[in-house]
Amino acid sequence: MGSLSPDDSDNVVPPISGELRGLLLRIAREEATRFLADTDPPAIPIDLPGNFGGAFVTLWNQKRLRGCVGSFARTSDIVATVQTVTRSTLRDSRFESCPVTSKELDALTIEISILTTPIQTNDPASLVIGVDGIVIECGRRSGCFLPKVATDREWSAEEFLANCCTMKAGLPNDAWRGDDVKVSLFRAEVFSDA
Repeated sequence: MGSLSPDDSDNVVPPISGELRGLLLRIAREEATRFLADTDPPAIPIDLPGNFGGAFVTLWNQKRLRGCVGSFARTSDIVATVQTVTRSTLRDSRFESCPVTSKELDALTIEISILTTPIQTNDPASLVIGVDGIVIECGRRSGCFLPKVATDREWSAEEFLANCCTMKAGLPNDAWRGDDVKVSLFRAEVFSDA
């Protein structure tokens, strides 16, 4: 399979209304507040229809990244996934020496990416910049980039793949071309409380 097409049923994020976006952003912020205050999260009985390919939560302070963690686990409980991923983002290992604190929380922008299920491709270079995200796997090494990373950094498809290999998976920059490397594409619906 080459580039994903918009009518691939496994690659379509269920409709996310403005109301649902607002709800998920509120849940993420409340979860961050509870986590930083070290209190137990309450159960949130919300029934949201649809199967989702997972979610990422990204935290920004101005234009400075403060955490980005996600899950590709397919879920029908997107609320629980957003809660879990929010807690993981606050523990992002890249920021162990300067973790997010409760004092910083009000200055943070929360960005949520609702994902489709990654689909393996035989033609990685055919990915669509700004539309397709990538997952690269080789043995126990793996890495991923959300779709907007290529756009933000003005990378070509080949630069996107090469940088994911080196920066995320710890592989040589041309590893994505190898027969022993699995490259999958996914899409994301992204929204924030900025």
